[in-house]
Amino acid sequence: MPIQVSSGALAALCLVARVGATTGTGSFREWQVYGGDFAGTKYSALGQINRTNVHQLKPVWIYRCDDMRRQPASTIECNPIVVDEVMFLTTPGLKVVALDAATGRSRWVFDPWNGRGGRGVNRGVTYWSSGEDRRIFFVAGAYLCAINDANGQLISTFGRSGRVDLREGLDRDVFYLSVAATSPGIVYKDLLILGSVVGEGPNPAAPGHIRAFDARTGERRWIFHTIPHPGEYGYETWPSNAWKTVGGANCWGGMTMDERRGLVFAGTGSPSYDHWGGNRAGQNLFANCVLALKADTGERLWHFQVVHHDLWDYDIPCPPNLVTVTHGGRTMDAVAQVTKVGHLFLLDRESGKPLFPVEEQSVPGSDVPGEQSWPTQPFPVKPPPFAQQRFTAAELTDLSPAARAFALEKLKTMRTGSVFTPTGRQPSVALPQFNGGGEWGGGAFDPLTHLFYVNASNEAEWISMAPSTPQTDVTAVELGTMIFGAVCSACHGFEKANNPAAPSFTTLKTVKERLTKQQVLELLETGRNQMPSFATFSAMEKRAVVAFLFEETGGDRISIRDLKLSWAEEIPFVATGHHEFRDPDGFPVNKRPWGTLTAMDLDRGEIRWQVPLGTYRALEAKGVSPTGTFNIGGPLVTAGGLVFIGAAMDERFHAFDKATGKLLWEFQLDAGGYATPATYEINGRQHVIIAAGGGGKPETQPGNAYYCFALPGPDS
Repeated sequence: MPIQVSSGALAALCLVARVGATTGTGSFREWQVYGGDFAGTKYSALGQINRTNVHQLKPVWIYRCDDMRRQPASTIECNPIVVDEVMFLTTPGLKVVALDAATGRSRWVFDPWNGRGGRGVNRGVTYWSSGEDRRIFFVAGAYLCAINDANGQLISTFGRSGRVDLREGLDRDVFYLSVAATSPGIVYKDLLILGSVVGEGPNPAAPGHIRAFDARTGERRWIFHTIPHPGEYGYETWPSNAWKTVGGANCWGGMTMDERRGLVFAGTGSPSYDHWGGNRAGQNLFANCVLALKADTGERLWHFQVVHHDLWDYDIPCPPNLVTVTHGGRTMDAVAQVTKVGHLFLLDRESGKPLFPVEEQSVPGSDVPGEQSWPTQPFPVKPPPFAQQRFTAAELTDLSPAARAFALEKLKTMRTGSVFTPTGRQPSVALPQFNGGGEWGGGAFDPLTHLFYVNASNEAEWISMAPSTPQTDVTAVELGTMIFGAVCSACHGFEKANNPAAPSFTTLKTVKERLTKQQVLELLETGRNQMPSFATFSAMEKRAVVAFLFEETGGDRISIRDLKLSWAEEIPFVATGHHEFRDPDGFPVNKRPWGTLTAMDLDRGEIRWQVPLGTYRALEAKGVSPTGTFNIGGPLVTAGGLVFIGAAMDERFHAFDKATGKLLWEFQLDAGGYATPATYEINGRQHVIIAAGGGGKPETQPGNAYYCFALPGPDS
């Protein structure tokens, strides 16, 4: 088939030729970096697949992984990279696979688990080369691995026999705490710069400091303390000893790089504990911040905090996008940061100053004893929010009278209002919920039009706070129920898992069919894969969790005089968990759309269009127009005039007209595409690939496939 290049694609080729030195890709025809390029644009100058022919797309190969799990359901969140016609991806069981990018045939498999199977999530790998030395960096559990890209073997001269223990080198003893990474690091010269995933409390958690490692040896070259140490900028925004005890403030969503300026950009998460901060009074820099660091030293150039003293788990979930816009009649390099609450902050790349005004608006104060919530939060005047930010009776569902009546009755005992309503003893409704709004998929930027594309979820949840210590004597099961709600439900949830790496509460209730009580006690002590160790739990706490999971009956009551919970003195109030808020038929109780794809004009700070993303098939069968659904995974924009995205719970891969938002094509996958797609060209043929791993936070059926699409070839 002859290659057809549109005028837009030709302009894109010229643009890539002009700025290619700063994109971090050796060729626009490949996808060598997580997110497409060092700027994280998720943009491709390829235009062979375009508005006029996208309806002809068909799978040209499907790669099926051999380690999918049904209980607990696995997922795939990986954005594959393509380097010199080789694709590198990760599997549901957290192996690394190298494929021939043209055919999908396997070249090698790296299994860090030695056949035992890994659990958790991973969003991709990092490629680095220097002459003939070509490496793939990948994090498995607490270990950063360096892999030979030609044969999939560990490089023995890196770290200890090819691995670096991420629990070391944090300037604090965290041996019994969880430190991992789910998003790939980014390279600068001979450095690998890496964020982390750490605990969220209320039990102890590691700090989320950002580190750079020598790409050859694994030696730590620099560290940036996201919870400042004495004498460092921002130290005064915490209590004096917080640097010794408080965790979190971690960059878990990945980073971007301006190679020309030598700057690395990161977004950080909330401090630990997420929902009560009386022990961390203050603004809490550099939690919930956009950070610009000098890539060679880790020195802070600037920061911008998007949430002060976070009490909602409103992490920055994704890398900042590096964009170029026209502002005030000038072309300016900027940073566009998506947030969980549905804000997009547009900041000057060199100074961090907002390009559009940002107002500090008063928000309600917390009524939880000991809490000192921050009185204001930042709201950008432009662009407008891309997600719903208010929930009251006026925003209740209109899907049916019965659904509305059900929700109205529930609201009688709940606190409602706008975003940043604090959690309290009375149940309160959060919209966006802690999953967003925006999520780890982030946005895609078109350098030709300066349009920015971002997907969002609009589903309410409810949450409440309770004392850490029981107020009366309790049974072991009652104590275990409380501990599960305070600690374990952050990942395992109640109705469904909040962390794709964790089995849901429903699955955990069957643990007694698979493990003995002693085995569960040992698992709490040691942890496994991305499940942290709970060695800091007392023996009583561990026994109580086992009693809860095994649904024990009877037993003596534990006197409150004998209760000494491991975190209660430090964290006297804990959340009861993140609770879904749905109608009796399982649909969200707030008004539609429940999921959206939005195009924003960054030059003007305006929404160009917004459409529902996905639909519930049960409602579709009744003739209900697309409602949008909860969605996970980001967009891809191309010079062919298209936005590709999976993400939605209808388990379809979609292509939208990037100018209008019109749905042009969709393909029914066999499991949800909860990942960000990639595109590349081989032998004159453009391909588009997406992982169909299902499962995850949406808890649809799991999948094991990567679908690779292309237009019909000459032999078709």
